[in-house]
Parts: sequence; structure tokens; C-alpha cells
Amino acid sequence: MESALLIKEYRAGVMECAHYGHISITDENGKVVYSAGDPHFRAFTRSSAKPFQAIPGIRAGIAGHYNLTAQEIAIMSSSHRSEPMHIQVLEQLESKIGLGEERLICAPSYPLNEESRNQWLRAQGEKRRILHNCSGKHLGILAYTQMKQADLGSYAEPEHPVQREILETMAYMAGIEEKEIKLGTDGCGFPVFSLPLSALSNAYLKLACPDLIEDLSTRSAVETITGAMNEYPLMVGGTQRVDSVLLEDSNIVAKGGFKGVFGFALKKERLGITFKVLDGSEEEWAFIAQSILEQIGYSNRKTIERLAEVYPPDIRNDAGKVVGRADSEFKLHSPEESV
Repeated sequence: MESALLIKEYRAGVMECAHYGHISITDENGKVVYSAGDPHFRAFTRSSAKPFQAIPGIRAGIAGHYNLTAQEIAIMSSSHRSEPMHIQVLEQLESKIGLGEERLICAPSYPLNEESRNQWLRAQGEKRRILHNCSGKHLGILAYTQMKQADLGSYAEPEHPVQREILETMAYMAGIEEKEIKLGTDGCGFPVFSLPLSALSNAYLKLACPDLIEDLSTRSAVETITGAMNEYPLMVGGTQRVDSVLLEDSNIVAKGGFKGVFGFALKKERLGITFKVLDGSEEEWAFIAQSILEQIGYSNRKTIERLAEVYPPDIRNDAGKVVGRADSEFKLHSPEESV
């Protein structure tokens, strides 16, 4: 199935960029109810898998074992930008676990947030592993590895028992067999999952509606993780990040991933939603999410307005002058309309 035109960008009334991709929206029965492009397009989850990667450790009891706060749990699902609030929580988490950041296999980095990066450089700060935007995930999984008394040095290897449990959990949440998930290596060094968008949508719906999860210990872990994400949305992404903005709405669970993949789900409406921008861009996420919510008639207008406020469609030059705009181009189709 061909990809759908999702967003067009115009400069001086002339189309400058066109972003194509796929959207998949599923219901509590696992059925695709709305789509654009191919709802079963296979995509790598990248960081959109982080809430699922946190499940095994929380399910096993690391929150109680290390006396973790909700902020520390939220940052385990984070693609943080190393703002001061993130660094503080990360260092708290590191201290509670009792493992130095040299244990992290993710590369030493500078903060991704521009203001934080500038402050860090002005203070002559050097790259640190804890500043990597995946460090919260790594610390959480190291915490579980240590509690489980498994090998710490190989914690990121696909055959490590913790990584095997993560894969099993991802397949369980997506409602597919493990063999249907193809493994690659993520930017941070962890195994990363390739699976159909429809399966990822089903997994996200279970994050939002944990009553769909039969295993009670997994259900409880999901409630803990998503509760922390909604309570502390800025821990999950950061200032003006799309997933953090959506998480301000207690009816939504959301998490973005690198190279254009995004997942969110609606609790009351019981819909799981994922999309992939094929050129890997994330600048279009807010416009796509806003259009999806508008097209399905989402009742909380404040969330749609908040997206438009933080991410206006205007394209501005370096001096802040409006020089163009971005427009949503796709129309969601039901399966009947696609026949």
C-alpha cells in the first residue's frame, strides 16, 4: 500500500517540502478503525518503545526495592533533553541504584535542549553519559539487572535475560509472537524493535487502557508507569516536546521516537494511534497529532488548542519573521472507505 501525503510546507505560497508516511489507529478489539497510507507498515519503534522497556523492572518491584519516586519512574520512559530538572532526577536515580554512570553503554553527550547545552558549555562542562537522552531508560534497566543479580556488563545484549524479558513483554503488549518482531540496534546501543504500526497501536492502547492486559502484574506495572508519565509529563520529553504536551492531558499516554515514529493512545475513546513520517522528521509530529484528534472528533479541545499554541503552523526565518506555513494534507479512512 502506498504512503499517504501527511504534511506540506509552503514558502511564499510555493510548496517547498512534502512529508509522506503512514498512520494506524486501532480499537480495543485490535482492529484498524482509521488509517492513512498502510496501517500495517513495519517501522522501528525507536524511543516510542521506552514505556514498554520499563515494564519488566517495575513489574519485578524495582520501585519498592530502590524507593523510587514517580519522577524517577517517569524518566525511565524518557527521551529527556538534559534540562536541569532532568539532570537532578537522573542523578537522584543514579545515587539510589548505587551504580556510576560509567556503567551506561550510551555515549557521552551534551544536553539536547539548546538553553541547557549553552549553560553547560559556558560552565565548561564536558560530555557525560548521563546527559544522553536515553540515560533514564538505561539506569532503570541497570537497576533491574542489579536487583535480578544478572550480569551488568552485558545488560544491552539481545541475549541478556533482561533484554529477553523486554522482548517478550513487547510482543505480549503488541499481541504478536516474538518471531514477528525484527531486532536492530538503536542509537543508544539497545535492541530496537521493528513491528507493524497496527501492532504498536495495539500496544499503546494497552498502556492507556490497562484493563485490556490479562496479566495482573503487567497491568499493575503499566498503571505505575503511565501514572508517572501523566503526573510528570516534562520528565518524559521536556519543554515544548510533543509527547510532554500530550501527556498534560490525563486522557492521553504518548511517547515519540527518533526517525519520525510516534505513538499515543486515548483512554476514554479506547483508541491506539501510531504514525511514521517516512523521511524521519519529527517537526511534523504536532501537526499530524492535531489533525488526527480533530478528524476523530476528540472532545478535549484544550489539548488541540495547546498543540496549536506550542506548535503553530507558521514557518519563521532565523529572525522570527513568518515566511511560510505547514498544512496537514491527509484524511483518515475507515476500512470500508479503503476498499
